[in-house]
Amino acid sequence: MDIETIFFDAGGVLVHPNWRRVAETLARHGVAADAARLAAVEPSVRRGLDSAVGVSATTDRARGEAYFNRVFTLAGVPLGPALEPARAELATYHAAHNLWEHVSDETVPVLERLRSTGRRLAVVSNSNGTVRAKLGRLGLARFFETIVDSREEGVEKPDPAIFAIALERMGARPETTVHVGDLYHVDVVGARAAGLRAVLVDPDHSYSDHDCARVASLTALADAVDSDSL
Repeated sequence: MDIETIFFDAGGVLVHPNWRRVAETLARHGVAADAARLAAVEPSVRRGLDSAVGVSATTDRARGEAYFNRVFTLAGVPLGPALEPARAELATYHAAHNLWEHVSDETVPVLERLRSTGRRLAVVSNSNGTVRAKLGRLGLARFFETIVDSREEGVEKPDPAIFAIALERMGARPETTVHVGDLYHVDVVGARAAGLRAVLVDPDHSYSDHDCARVASLTALADAVDSDSL
């Protein structure tokens, strides 16, 4: 059946961590870090946190803390008291604005392309109450009819209830809706439980052994939607 509605995860799909901001914040507090190195180790950290047991036993916030600890460790940034002032500054910024604020060059053209074909778009994000304002600040909110933030709703992926909220607000049917995410046990498992198809954006082929549709980029997603090959 043709895809009429597309739900997007925000972090890891539409927006990515601003590692330059992270590195500059660390440097202001005397902690050396390389933004490129932080970005390079991030995919393996994200994949390592994506397990059935890990997701079911933790919250998105707890996984976020573990995520940064592992990124810093793999990038050669020592954990310890010297890091704490920088972490506090980053936490304050994230609470107010959200550190997932880097937008890749392909994002806007792909959203414009999908909208031009008549598809209806929404965001379903595990976030901290800032995703709507952040997407507005970054010029992306205009593409979405509904933005569902887990903090505002009191429920987070993979609970199918958050997808049900988005479906109801969009007046969409699950059988003609696909969810695009970056974490199997959060996005794919949750979307399927709600009756949606799901696809992972997987540029590093980290999920080649998983039973789900995968695309290497948002451009590849748009191609797959147009060719009805999801």
